[in-house]
Amino acid sequence: MDKELRVLIQKCVERNREGQRELYTLLSPIMYGICLKYMKNKTEADDVFQDAFIILFQKIDQYKFKGSFEGWAKRIFVNEALEVLRKKQRQLYVEIENSIESNPIEDKKESHGIAISRDELLKHIQQLPDNYRMVFNLYVFENQSHKAIAKKLEIAEGTSKSLLSRAKSVLRARINEELRKKVS
Repeated sequence: MDKELRVLIQKCVERNREGQRELYTLLSPIMYGICLKYMKNKTEADDVFQDAFIILFQKIDQYKFKGSFEGWAKRIFVNEALEVLRKKQRQLYVEIENSIESNPIEDKKESHGIAISRDELLKHIQQLPDNYRMVFNLYVFENQSHKAIAKKLEIAEGTSKSLLSRAKSVLRARINEELRKKVS
């Protein structure tokens, strides 16, 4: 860890407003991206972002300068997003009433080299049902195992695998539909 970051963290431990502002400015782009991945829309992401920063500043004295500070901060943001989703959703595993239809393009040549942007992909991820989005983000972006996801979300490991599979299926269908529109 570089000396400047260590000094900045120490300022935050001392509740120095300037130090908090600097740390906020440093971490904001990365942490806001995490919030956008987990939450359904910008408003929810904004709320989690603000609440997670409050938690970070309240708990910063618990960081022991072991391991990556960014990783420590990311855990706070991910956990806050998951907590908000847990509160919002009484039952984590909910079957979608309408069956998911997925008609992936079998031949990749059909896409004619057209791709979707990062923002379009993020939009599709945000539109996933909460339980699908949580498992998808934890598995894909946080590189967590199904066992770890199951423990964190208090679900069965098989449920985690099923939710991931369904999330991928929904994303695949939506992306393929978008690509078909671009080709037409």
